[in-house]
Amino acid sequence: EVEKEIANVREVFGGTTLLNAQFSVANIERELKTGAYSIVHIASHGEFGGDVENTFLLAFDGKLTIDRLDQLIGVLKYRDEPLELLTLSACDTAEGDDRAALGLAGVAVKAGARSAVATLWSVNDEASAGLIADFYRELKDPSVSRGVALQRAQMKLVSDPRYAHPGFWSPFLLINNWL
Repeated sequence: EVEKEIANVREVFGGTTLLNAQFSVANIERELKTGAYSIVHIASHGEFGGDVENTFLLAFDGKLTIDRLDQLIGVLKYRDEPLELLTLSACDTAEGDDRAALGLAGVAVKAGARSAVATLWSVNDEASAGLIADFYRELKDPSVSRGVALQRAQMKLVSDPRYAHPGFWSPFLLINNWL
């Protein structure tokens, strides 16, 4: 389902795709340092633990730690075009603790991302892929805010009887700038 989600995102916005072995820590770091991205979408497993070593996004060859993510996003805020949106569609990416409210997404916003979409608990892959694709389709319209785009994507998912239960659509939240 991750490949379907990425295909949906590329269909709407284009961009660079790092899939499977290409989604290495070194490639992620290189792209974030050298690419001019206003939107970064990461569809990978995320883990939020009680300490830094247990808080990461899983890459093909290892872990992108919360500290490294903080550094990489922090560099982007000094560009002419800062990171407008970081989407972390993996499970539990907005789950946090006293050290980092709102988890990985909260760290990204604190580091300089203007907005983040993340999840509060485990997500269904198929439902997530559809919701994220609809979110990005809505964002293509410049008159639609990020908050409205997410709301519309969630409402579309609710209208499907297979995914009407809040467990499918409500773990997604938008952090920081809703416009």
